Amino acid sequence: MHVPSQPLSALVNTSRWKLSDTNLQTRCKSQLDQDGVIVLPEFLTPDAIHTLQQEGLDNQSKAYYTQTSHNVYLTPNDDQYHNDHPRNIQVESSKGCITTDQIPENSPLKVLYGSVEFTDFLCAVLNEQALYEYADALSSINLHYASEGQELGWHFDNSSFAITLLIQKPVDGGVFQYVENLRQSNADDWNFDGVASVLKQESAVKSLEMNAGSLVLFRGRNALHRVTPTKGNTTRMLAVLAYNSTPNIALSESARQTFYGRL
Repeated sequence: MHVPSQPLSALVNTSRWKLSDTNLQTRCKSQLDQDGVIVLPEFLTPDAIHTLQQEGLDNQSKAYYTQTSHNVYLTPNDDQYHNDHPRNIQVESSKGCITTDQIPENSPLKVLYGSVEFTDFLCAVLNEQALYEYADALSSINLHYASEGQELGWHFDNSSFAITLLIQKPVDGGVFQYVENLRQSNADDWNFDGVASVLKQESAVKSLEMNAGSLVLFRGRNALHRVTPTKGNTTRMLAVLAYNSTPNIALSESARQTFYGRL
Protein backbone atom coordinates (compact mmCIF):
# COMPACT_ATOMS: atom_id res chain seq x y z
CA MET A 1 0.00 0.00 0.00
CA HIS A 2 1.28 3.45 -0.89
CA VAL A 3 1.42 5.59 2.26
CA PRO A 4 0.94 9.33 1.66
CA SER A 5 3.43 11.63 3.36
CA GLN A 6 1.54 13.67 5.92
CA PRO A 7 2.42 14.33 9.58
CA LEU A 8 0.45 12.27 12.06
CA SER A 9 -0.21 15.42 14.11
CA ALA A 10 -2.45 16.66 11.28
CA LEU A 11 -4.73 13.67 11.84
CA VAL A 12 -4.33 12.56 15.45
CA ASN A 13 -4.97 14.67 18.53
CA THR A 14 -1.35 14.21 19.66
CA SER A 15 -1.67 16.73 22.48
CA ARG A 16 -4.06 14.28 24.19
CA TRP A 17 -2.78 11.02 22.72
CA LYS A 18 1.01 10.96 22.42
CA LEU A 19 1.31 7.51 20.90
CA SER A 20 5.03 7.09 21.62
CA ASP A 21 4.51 7.69 25.35
CA THR A 22 5.29 4.40 27.08
CA ASN A 23 3.12 5.35 30.06
CA LEU A 24 0.13 5.77 27.75
CA GLN A 25 0.91 2.46 26.06
CA THR A 26 1.11 0.69 29.43
CA ARG A 27 -2.18 2.20 30.66
CA CYS A 28 -3.97 1.27 27.45
CA LYS A 29 -2.59 -2.28 27.50
CA SER A 30 -3.63 -2.74 31.12
CA GLN A 31 -7.17 -1.56 30.45
CA LEU A 32 -7.48 -3.69 27.30
CA ASP A 33 -6.20 -6.76 29.15
CA GLN A 34 -8.66 -6.15 31.98
CA ASP A 35 -11.79 -5.08 30.10
CA GLY A 36 -11.25 -6.43 26.60
CA VAL A 37 -11.97 -2.99 25.16
CA ILE A 38 -10.58 0.52 25.23
CA VAL A 39 -11.95 3.75 23.75
CA LEU A 40 -9.71 6.71 22.96
CA PRO A 41 -12.13 9.65 22.53
CA GLU A 42 -11.20 12.63 20.35
CA PHE A 43 -8.44 10.53 18.80
CA LEU A 44 -8.81 12.23 15.41
CA THR A 45 -8.58 15.97 14.89
CA PRO A 46 -11.76 17.84 13.87
CA ASP A 47 -10.25 18.49 10.41
CA ALA A 48 -9.52 14.78 9.91
CA ILE A 49 -13.06 13.85 10.98
CA HIS A 50 -14.53 16.37 8.52
CA THR A 51 -12.31 15.09 5.69
CA LEU A 52 -13.23 11.46 6.37
CA GLN A 53 -16.94 12.22 6.59
CA GLN A 54 -16.78 13.98 3.23
CA GLU A 55 -14.76 11.11 1.72
CA GLY A 56 -17.35 8.67 3.04
CA LEU A 57 -20.22 10.58 1.48
CA ASP A 58 -18.36 11.02 -1.81
CA ASN A 59 -17.67 7.29 -2.08
CA GLN A 60 -20.86 5.85 -0.61
CA SER A 61 -22.25 5.09 -4.07
CA LYS A 62 -19.39 2.57 -4.51
CA ALA A 63 -20.39 0.56 -1.43
CA TYR A 64 -21.28 -3.10 -1.73
CA TYR A 65 -24.30 -3.90 0.43
CA THR A 66 -24.93 -7.22 2.13
CA GLN A 67 -27.73 -8.58 4.28
CA THR A 68 -27.00 -11.90 5.91
CA SER A 69 -28.40 -14.28 8.50
CA HIS A 70 -25.87 -16.02 10.72
CA ASN A 71 -25.45 -17.60 14.13
CA VAL A 72 -23.39 -15.87 16.82
CA TYR A 73 -20.43 -18.19 16.19
CA LEU A 74 -20.25 -17.28 12.48
CA THR A 75 -20.26 -20.98 11.60
CA PRO A 76 -22.53 -23.20 9.49
CA ASN A 77 -25.53 -24.53 11.39
CA ASP A 78 -25.17 -27.87 13.13
CA ASP A 79 -27.91 -30.43 12.50
CA GLN A 80 -27.27 -31.99 15.93
CA TYR A 81 -29.19 -29.05 17.40
CA HIS A 82 -32.66 -27.73 16.64
CA ASN A 83 -33.11 -24.39 14.90
CA ASP A 84 -34.01 -22.47 18.07
CA HIS A 85 -30.92 -23.73 19.93
CA PRO A 86 -28.27 -21.02 20.61
CA ARG A 87 -25.90 -22.93 18.30
CA ASN A 88 -28.23 -22.33 15.35
CA ILE A 89 -30.37 -19.27 16.17
CA GLN A 90 -30.10 -16.80 13.31
CA VAL A 91 -29.49 -13.07 13.73
CA GLU A 92 -29.39 -10.41 11.01
CA SER A 93 -26.49 -8.24 9.84
CA SER A 94 -26.67 -5.63 7.11
CA LYS A 95 -24.22 -2.99 5.96
CA GLY A 96 -22.51 -1.34 3.04
CA CYS A 97 -18.74 -1.46 2.60
CA ILE A 98 -16.02 0.16 0.53
CA THR A 99 -12.60 -1.43 0.39
CA THR A 100 -8.96 -0.38 0.57
CA ASP A 101 -8.65 0.20 -3.17
CA GLN A 102 -11.72 2.49 -3.13
CA ILE A 103 -10.37 4.77 -0.42
CA PRO A 104 -8.50 7.83 -1.80
CA GLU A 105 -4.71 7.52 -1.81
CA ASN A 106 -4.35 10.72 0.23
CA SER A 107 -7.02 9.71 2.76
CA PRO A 108 -6.23 10.20 6.46
CA LEU A 109 -7.16 6.53 6.86
CA LYS A 110 -4.25 5.43 4.70
CA VAL A 111 -1.88 7.86 6.40
CA LEU A 112 -2.85 6.52 9.82
CA TYR A 113 -2.88 2.87 8.76
CA GLY A 114 0.67 3.05 7.41
CA SER A 115 2.10 5.18 10.21
CA VAL A 116 4.99 3.49 12.03
CA GLU A 117 4.19 5.48 15.18
CA PHE A 118 0.60 4.23 15.09
CA THR A 119 1.49 0.59 14.45
CA ASP A 120 4.19 0.70 17.14
CA PHE A 121 1.53 1.95 19.57
CA LEU A 122 -0.84 -0.83 18.52
CA CYS A 123 1.87 -3.47 18.92
CA ALA A 124 2.62 -2.29 22.44
CA VAL A 125 -1.05 -2.25 23.48
CA LEU A 126 -2.03 -5.48 21.72
CA ASN A 127 1.18 -7.29 22.75
CA GLU A 128 2.09 -8.08 19.15
CA GLN A 129 5.63 -8.23 17.76
CA ALA A 130 4.63 -6.66 14.43
CA LEU A 131 1.54 -5.89 12.38
CA TYR A 132 1.19 -6.36 8.63
CA GLU A 133 -1.32 -5.22 6.03
CA TYR A 134 -3.38 -7.76 4.10
CA ALA A 135 -1.77 -9.17 0.97
CA ASP A 136 -4.95 -8.61 -1.04
CA ALA A 137 -5.98 -5.16 -2.23
CA LEU A 138 -9.37 -5.05 -0.49
CA SER A 139 -9.16 -6.06 3.15
CA SER A 140 -6.74 -3.78 5.05
CA ILE A 141 -9.03 -0.73 5.38
CA ASN A 142 -12.81 -0.96 5.10
CA LEU A 143 -15.36 1.79 5.59
CA HIS A 144 -18.72 0.46 6.74
CA TYR A 145 -22.04 2.23 6.21
CA ALA A 146 -25.17 1.55 8.27
CA SER A 147 -28.21 3.51 7.14
CA GLU A 148 -31.56 3.51 8.94
CA GLY A 149 -32.54 0.01 10.05
CA GLN A 150 -29.17 -1.56 9.31
CA GLU A 151 -27.40 -3.38 12.12
CA LEU A 152 -24.70 -5.85 13.08
CA GLY A 153 -26.16 -8.90 14.79
CA TRP A 154 -24.76 -10.57 17.91
CA HIS A 155 -21.56 -12.51 17.21
CA PHE A 156 -18.11 -13.52 18.37
CA ASP A 157 -15.13 -12.45 16.24
CA ASN A 158 -12.79 -14.93 14.59
CA SER A 159 -9.85 -12.54 14.95
CA SER A 160 -8.13 -11.84 18.26
CA PHE A 161 -8.48 -8.05 18.02
CA ALA A 162 -10.35 -5.35 16.11
CA ILE A 163 -9.35 -1.72 15.51
CA THR A 164 -12.06 0.74 14.50
CA LEU A 165 -12.63 4.48 14.12
CA LEU A 166 -16.11 5.96 14.35
CA ILE A 167 -16.31 8.44 11.47
CA GLN A 168 -19.94 9.53 11.70
CA LYS A 169 -22.43 8.95 14.49
CA PRO A 170 -26.11 8.46 13.64
CA VAL A 171 -28.94 10.51 15.12
CA ASP A 172 -29.92 7.51 17.26
CA GLY A 173 -29.22 3.80 17.46
CA GLY A 174 -26.00 2.33 16.13
CA VAL A 175 -24.90 1.52 19.68
CA PHE A 176 -22.05 -0.93 20.22
CA GLN A 177 -23.11 -3.43 22.89
CA TYR A 178 -21.11 -6.32 24.33
CA VAL A 179 -20.81 -8.96 27.04
CA GLU A 180 -17.18 -9.67 27.87
CA ASN A 181 -15.68 -13.06 28.69
CA LEU A 182 -18.80 -14.97 27.69
CA ARG A 183 -16.77 -17.92 26.45
CA GLN A 184 -13.20 -19.23 26.24
CA SER A 185 -12.61 -19.98 22.58
CA ASN A 186 -9.23 -21.60 23.22
CA ALA A 187 -10.96 -24.16 25.43
CA ASP A 188 -13.62 -24.92 22.79
CA ASP A 189 -16.19 -23.33 25.12
CA TRP A 190 -19.54 -22.58 23.44
CA ASN A 191 -21.41 -21.40 26.57
CA PHE A 192 -24.82 -22.04 25.03
CA ASP A 193 -26.61 -21.03 28.23
CA GLY A 194 -24.84 -17.67 28.39
CA VAL A 195 -25.51 -16.97 24.71
CA ALA A 196 -29.17 -17.91 25.08
CA SER A 197 -29.53 -15.54 28.02
CA VAL A 198 -28.18 -12.63 25.95
CA LEU A 199 -30.32 -13.45 22.92
CA LYS A 200 -33.43 -13.62 25.13
CA GLN A 201 -32.50 -10.23 26.62
CA GLU A 202 -32.24 -11.80 30.07
CA SER A 203 -28.61 -10.74 30.67
CA ALA A 204 -27.16 -7.31 31.30
CA VAL A 205 -25.10 -5.96 28.43
CA LYS A 206 -22.62 -3.09 28.31
CA SER A 207 -22.73 -0.23 25.82
CA LEU A 208 -19.81 1.83 24.55
CA GLU A 209 -20.21 5.58 24.50
CA MET A 210 -18.33 7.08 21.60
CA ASN A 211 -18.48 10.02 19.25
CA ALA A 212 -17.02 10.67 15.82
CA GLY A 213 -13.23 10.52 15.97
CA SER A 214 -13.03 7.84 18.67
CA LEU A 215 -10.54 5.00 18.28
CA VAL A 216 -11.69 1.64 19.67
CA LEU A 217 -9.55 -1.43 20.33
CA PHE A 218 -11.62 -4.50 21.07
CA ARG A 219 -11.00 -8.16 21.74
CA GLY A 220 -14.10 -9.87 20.41
CA ARG A 221 -13.16 -13.53 20.17
CA ASN A 222 -14.62 -14.27 23.62
CA ALA A 223 -16.92 -11.24 23.92
CA LEU A 224 -20.37 -11.44 22.37
CA HIS A 225 -21.15 -8.12 20.69
CA ARG A 226 -23.41 -6.32 18.26
CA VAL A 227 -24.31 -2.88 16.86
CA THR A 228 -27.98 -1.94 17.28
CA PRO A 229 -30.00 -0.73 14.26
CA THR A 230 -29.30 2.79 13.05
CA LYS A 231 -32.16 5.25 13.54
CA GLY A 232 -32.63 8.47 11.59
CA ASN A 233 -31.37 9.73 8.26
CA THR A 234 -27.69 10.13 9.24
CA THR A 235 -25.66 7.12 8.12
CA ARG A 236 -23.35 5.56 10.69
CA MET A 237 -19.84 5.36 9.21
CA LEU A 238 -17.16 3.20 10.81
CA ALA A 239 -13.63 2.56 9.56
CA VAL A 240 -12.11 -0.85 10.25
CA LEU A 241 -8.31 -1.03 10.24
CA ALA A 242 -7.35 -4.67 9.81
CA TYR A 243 -3.86 -6.02 10.41
CA ASN A 244 -2.28 -9.46 10.64
CA SER A 245 0.38 -10.75 13.03
CA THR A 246 2.24 -12.41 10.15
CA PRO A 247 3.02 -11.11 6.64
CA ASN A 248 1.52 -12.15 3.28
CA ILE A 249 -1.94 -13.06 4.59
CA ALA A 250 -4.89 -12.50 2.28
CA LEU A 251 -8.57 -12.78 3.08
CA SER A 252 -9.86 -15.93 1.38
CA GLU A 253 -11.49 -15.59 -2.03
CA SER A 254 -14.79 -16.90 -0.68
CA ALA A 255 -14.77 -14.33 2.13
CA ARG A 256 -13.89 -11.50 -0.27
CA GLN A 257 -16.70 -12.54 -2.59
CA THR A 258 -19.13 -12.64 0.33
CA PHE A 259 -18.12 -9.36 1.97
CA TYR A 260 -17.15 -7.28 -1.05
CA GLY A 261 -18.88 -8.90 -4.02
CA ARG A 262 -15.58 -9.18 -5.94
CA LEU A 263 -12.00 -10.45 -5.66
